[in-house]
Amino acid sequence: MRWTALSLASLLGLASLPLWAHAEQDYGVLIISRERLEVPTHCEIGVYIDDLLAGRLFQEQALSFNLPAASVDIRLKLLPGQAAGCLPGMLVPPAQQFTLKAGDVRKYRIALGKSGMYLKPAALGY
Repeated sequence: MRWTALSLASLLGLASLPLWAHAEQDYGVLIISRERLEVPTHCEIGVYIDDLLAGRLFQEQALSFNLPAASVDIRLKLLPGQAAGCLPGMLVPPAQQFTLKAGDVRKYRIALGKSGMYLKPAALGY
């Protein structure tokens, strides 16, 4: 393989950039898990990011999302399914807003409160 002067110069230029300058660091990771006892329903839960269905969770499952460093709205909603009694409610559930910075890794688990399902901070247990 032949190296041209331009390709060699661009390789040397990239080598001098600091590690934080690479584009692959411009996102944060959001991990959402569903513990079996936290939400006592066998129904599937939909995870909506900025009002778009981004994932589905059954009991004891987890999802992870690589999201741009920005604010996002997360909404949780029961999804209609094959199991009896899994009908979504009439009201639109409230959304939670999260602000991710580049390099963030945040883990939340689904919990149930008086206002419905919400995301609760969880320990990162690798």
